[in-house]
Amino acid sequence: MRRRTFLTTAAASLAAPAIAQPAKTSTMRFIPQANLTSLDPIWTTATVTNNHGYYVYDTLYSAGPDMRPRPQMAAGHEVSADGRVWRIKLRDGLKFHDGTPVRSIDCNTSIQRWCKRDALGQILDAVVDQWNTPDDRTMEIRLTRPFPLLLDALAKPDASVPFIMPERIARTDPMRAFTEVVGSGPYRFLPDEYVSGARVAYARFDGYVPRQEKAEWATGGKIAHFPRVEWNVIPDPATAAAAMQRGEADWWERPFNDLLPVLLKDPGITSIIADPSGRSSIIRFNCLHPPFDDVRVRRAVMTAVNQEDYMRTAVGDDPELWRICRTLFPCGTLYSTDDTGARLMPGDMAAAKRLLGQSGYAGQRVAIINPTDFPLIGPLGQVTADLLKTMGMNVDLQESDWGTVVQRRASREPPEKGGWNVFHTTGSASGWINPAVAQPVRGLGPKGWFGWWGNPKLEAMVQDWLDSPDEASQTRVAKAIGTMAMEEAPSIPLGQFFIRTVYRKRMTGMLQGPCPYPWNLREA
Repeated sequence: MRRRTFLTTAAASLAAPAIAQPAKTSTMRFIPQANLTSLDPIWTTATVTNNHGYYVYDTLYSAGPDMRPRPQMAAGHEVSADGRVWRIKLRDGLKFHDGTPVRSIDCNTSIQRWCKRDALGQILDAVVDQWNTPDDRTMEIRLTRPFPLLLDALAKPDASVPFIMPERIARTDPMRAFTEVVGSGPYRFLPDEYVSGARVAYARFDGYVPRQEKAEWATGGKIAHFPRVEWNVIPDPATAAAAMQRGEADWWERPFNDLLPVLLKDPGITSIIADPSGRSSIIRFNCLHPPFDDVRVRRAVMTAVNQEDYMRTAVGDDPELWRICRTLFPCGTLYSTDDTGARLMPGDMAAAKRLLGQSGYAGQRVAIINPTDFPLIGPLGQVTADLLKTMGMNVDLQESDWGTVVQRRASREPPEKGGWNVFHTTGSASGWINPAVAQPVRGLGPKGWFGWWGNPKLEAMVQDWLDSPDEASQTRVAKAIGTMAMEEAPSIPLGQFFIRTVYRKRMTGMLQGPCPYPWNLREA
């Protein structure tokens, strides 16, 4: 259903006044942004799986708004004088949901699996000589050369977080998703109550020992005040809004922006900007197969893109909730390359048609895999389908639920054999802030992110960025990386937006950040 068509239906369904406040309950009822289909937050970068991961798992280090690593499961660390040996000590009281203690071998094995999937992890893995376990509470990481970003890697806050899990699960092939969910975080996953497309349930883990510091993002004391949390998957925004008004839900992660004025008239509902740094929207091309294995075709599409069309269609007409942002490193961050974007993205359809004609495009079918149940992503695919058709491309818009898109985008098969050519997604500013973590700019080829764009020259520049002796050098190299990624166009930025999350006033302690954290929340 297209966005504007939906609004006519939604406005009518929300005309009725809200029902009285519900009684207090020990369960927090949450409406997630999308259906949870993959339970493995290392295998996929899907945001909904990442959010699930924060309930169940914990991390050795974590980061707050300042992006500086802080100990979480770790009690602290020591580094040798030459920077090549790191010893990390685990804090007291750590245990998994199955009752077994968290050991250094669990942590080492978990990080090694993460390294095979994550762009920053792959950089770390390349300089590790040995992963040692001197005792059950001590990790020792021996490097071939100094790697100053080691703690930044372990504290990565979003988009493939290095969560810790039992050794037996962490030994799962990183190219295959696991299904057994056992962590050491503040909530236990309840597998018997998991129904994909309908419900996910979690129970407070009474064996979790929180840190004593104040909670901020995923740092500090993760105190689970609600004994139980239920995720109710409601893909239809009108139904989700009605559930909020009737008091059947306590928190809606990503409400439809055009419904906010009606929702906020309810005296029992309030809202905050979930992450003030915002999120970026992108087109992602499959660079393994025609036609987008040809950079000339990708550039032609980039020439035609008008970000305002995408943002108004997906986010709405409120200019406070989105902005033009023609860069793959988010606007407002150190490495954004807006000047390059302004040059490469004129929004000129006539020029785009001319470039496509010169590219040698031979009428190949373009399979766009697109979700119908994700209001901030589905409209992006619909705009792209219209844009490519106008350019003269043979478009096949294949719409399904988001879970199916997440599963299918991992396929490297040609589109005619179940693969794909284009998908759309979003990412937080903290997740795409620099060359080490920003998946959309990396050129790792078959070892990289979905789309599998390869560029050895860019990857050499990433190493130069890591080796830069000062901030000025780092900035120069990072901007060159951002410019090259824009010129090669494996991804196209579609704008930056801000999520206003809504929740019932019976809850207090809501934390801001790139993820909807369940801790610190309590009955008002």
